Order: sequence, then C-alpha cells, then structure tokens
Amino acid sequence: MAKTNFILIPEGQEELYWAPLQSGDRFTFAKVTRKTSFFGREKVAGLTRRSYLPAIAVIWRTYNDALKNDWRTAGAERGVTNWQAFVADQAIRIKYGIEGSATPSVYHQDDVGGIIIESPAEETKIVQYHPSQYWVSQKVQGKKRVYEPVSITEAFSLPLQLKINYYSDLTSSGAGSFAKYYAKIRHIYQGQNLTTDFALDIPLSGGWATLSDTISSVTGDVVGYDLYIHLYKVTGTLIFDNVKAIHSAQNWLRDWTCEDISQTFTRAFYQVPQAWAAITLPDGSWYGSVYPE
Repeated sequence: MAKTNFILIPEGQEELYWAPLQSGDRFTFAKVTRKTSFFGREKVAGLTRRSYLPAIAVIWRTYNDALKNDWRTAGAERGVTNWQAFVADQAIRIKYGIEGSATPSVYHQDDVGGIIIESPAEETKIVQYHPSQYWVSQKVQGKKRVYEPVSITEAFSLPLQLKINYYSDLTSSGAGSFAKYYAKIRHIYQGQNLTTDFALDIPLSGGWATLSDTISSVTGDVVGYDLYIHLYKVTGTLIFDNVKAIHSAQNWLRDWTCEDISQTFTRAFYQVPQAWAAITLPDGSWYGSVYPE
C-alpha cells in the first residue's frame, strides 16, 4: 500500500498557504510546486524582450482605419477581432524572422495546412475520422494555456456542406491525376452497407479560392462519415485553410483553422486523435501546418 502524508491548514490560512504554490502535472503525476513570484530587473527585461506584443503594437499603431478594417474582415473568418488576427499572424512572422507584415486575406489567416509531394512520391492521402463519439483537446475557459480532454458526441445527419479555401501548385505525373477534399458517407439500404463519396475537386493549379458544395440526401439511412484530402498522380504543393464540414448547423471539422493538423497527443490526452492522420504518405511526401509565405 502506498504511503501518503497530509497537513492540516488552520482555518483562515488557506490563502496564505497557497499563495507561493501551484499545482504541477494535473493528470499523470499530481504534485504541488512553488510559484515564481518575484523577478529581478534583468529577468523582467528579458521577458519583455522575448514578448512580441510591444513590437506588434508599434506596427499596429501605424495602420490607418482602412487597413484595420481589412484585418477585421479577415478576423471575422476565424471569429476573432482585427487586433487578434493581426497579432496571431505577425507573431509567427517575427518568430520565423520574416520581414514586413502580411496582407490580410479572407482565404487564410496565420498558419495553414500544407501537403508537399516530390518525386518519387506522387500520392498523399490523409483522413479525419468522425465516429459517433471521440475526444478533443479543449481549452479550459478562464485559464491561460490550460487544456483538458473532452468527450464529443456527434450525431450525423444530412445535409452536409463541405468547404475549403485552397492554393494549388500541382503538376500531373500521369493519367487519372486529381486533388480533392471529400466525405465518405456510410449509409444502409435494404440490408446493404453502402458508401457514397461526396467530393470537392480541387484544380491542380490556382490562386487562393474557395470551394463549397452541399449534399442533401443519399439512398437509405445515413450511419456516419469520414473526411479525406487525397492527391493522386501529382507532384507539387497544396495549401489550405478554414476547412469546414457542416451539418446540424455546426462545423464539426477538428482544427479547421489548421493550427497544427498533424499534432499527436500523449499522456492524459492519449485518446485524442490527430486532426488529420496519414493513410498514404510515401517517401518524398509531407503534410502539416505551415506559414504561407
């Protein structure tokens, strides 16, 4: 049997006791650690230098109302303010040493999803599974950078709307080449298990644009669906953002803003799946989140 210790905190002294302490790992190895309550002048100066906000604020103050309105329009695509949208984008540029500032766009904001295929590879296929129940990593409201695993129940029903913003620079490497974002819908009819592919065909070459379409019915009763992005017999680059799969008046696509589409989870979050998992990823191909510069 494990040995444990405890202390009794006198009534009224709880606040004083916890003032210099904080909880450590909340899941696997629960513990209490001390807080770093005081910083010397040198450390405060170092923290200020490492913070991007002062530099970003200087740039923001030089913008006129028209440019701020453009950032407001771009931010609306993510449900954030113009300032929040600009901070997210400019912080990435500073982090990666990219000079200047981005032009606000309604098609993409800060990081985007990307697939790169180089010879000898000529195919990549990634999937986002949508069972009736799964787990996600969700931010705890009111706490900075604190997340928790949350169980999601998704009751699928038609109509289903697919939407994707994309930029493609792909070259065909053989007959039958294609790039597409699609849903594989599972349904039952007269005792048969059927599937229907509902696809958005992405042009192999094109500047930033939006594809969107809706499927309203299939034969029989719907059971579920999964989502795929599939590039076949092509080489080159596809980048995408603000990806949606809307049904029941909600966008159910995980990491639809493409912050980290290939992120894996461990420890207490082990049950959280990747937003997009690789089915076909041969040598010479890669997928993940990138900054579109």
